[in-house]
Amino acid sequence: MEKHTQIEHSTLGAGCFWCIEAVFQNLKGVMNVHSGYTGGHVSAPSYKDICTGTTGHAEVAQISYDPNEISFEEILEVFFATHDPTTLNRQGNDIGDQYRSEIFAHNACQLEIAKAAVQAAEESGSWASPIVTKVSMLGEYFPAEDYHKNYFKLNPDQGYCQFVIRPKVDKFKKLFADKLKG
Repeated sequence: MEKHTQIEHSTLGAGCFWCIEAVFQNLKGVMNVHSGYTGGHVSAPSYKDICTGTTGHAEVAQISYDPNEISFEEILEVFFATHDPTTLNRQGNDIGDQYRSEIFAHNACQLEIAKAAVQAAEESGSWASPIVTKVSMLGEYFPAEDYHKNYFKLNPDQGYCQFVIRPKVDKFKKLFADKLKG
């Protein structure tokens, strides 16, 4: 008899969505990662709209995963380890509220797990500054334009990819070697 896989989703803002996508595409149990926008007040925003910093949206990655292979808690562990959750509306040189650290819960269970993960991160003492990661219920999600899909994989020699994304992917691979796809 064929095993039925229940797919679950998580939506995370951790700076540029190209970085989030590149990291989570390598995580065992993750089936798909899609860049997009959520958390704002403009209907059907474009990348150009988001870059103005006036729409209220965050650049996010929506992750589809098999909970039999990886838990939401493990996804959040990777989330906290691969971005700076202490910088408000910023990741490195990417500045603006579209680059904020935020977990967008898909249901009440995820909301409680996310709140507990933020508290645990704060209490861990792993960061010198306070955690600023927000936790919200997911509102309307808008997929990013097609040219954002697989950005790192398709543009590995591009400057941003070399100097911003590659170090995050390398850090992820080192920290989570046991969780890498085969």
